[in-house]
Amino acid sequence: MARASLSATSAPAPDSPRSSESPPPAGVQGDLELELLGLANALYNLGTTVVNDLTKEKDKPGGGKQVGLRVNDVISHLRTIDDMSQHVPTMIPIQVLAEIDNARNPMQLTKERLERAATENQFMNGKIQAINSYRSYFNDALLQSFPEMEEHLPEPQPPVPASGGLVELPIPTSGHTNGNGIHG
Repeated sequence: MARASLSATSAPAPDSPRSSESPPPAGVQGDLELELLGLANALYNLGTTVVNDLTKEKDKPGGGKQVGLRVNDVISHLRTIDDMSQHVPTMIPIQVLAEIDNARNPMQLTKERLERAATENQFMNGKIQAINSYRSYFNDALLQSFPEMEEHLPEPQPPVPASGGLVELPIPTSGHTNGNGIHG
């Protein structure tokens, strides 16, 4: 749809990154990528036209301004992109758009999120290890005071690996209300 009209009107420049990269994906996302490239080109043309028109003499006859045509071209691209967005299921987090608006690289946001997730994962693994250790001490104390409860207590848990990996805790299936097999 938009791919045919764009490829005929705006071939990539020789120094364009697109010429050295893989071709745009097929389908709606490829069409959207080409339309976005067309919008970038239209915005560039609008900017250069505005700069050129500012340098011309205002009283020069026959120097009809092209800014209106360039603005209409940008609006046309924006309208097409808006229409195409109805058919693209990909959602972009608002934080990524805010980072772009603030002239920050969205990859930095991704890096920060991954680092934060790793830190929180380590913190959570520490909590799990502390709970398992407490459960072990608690069960040992219960067994010392109430040896008849041994059949109701779960088997000792293996220690949490220090590698920082996630650990899946077993869910008791004894039908008791709390995880220690004690009616509470």
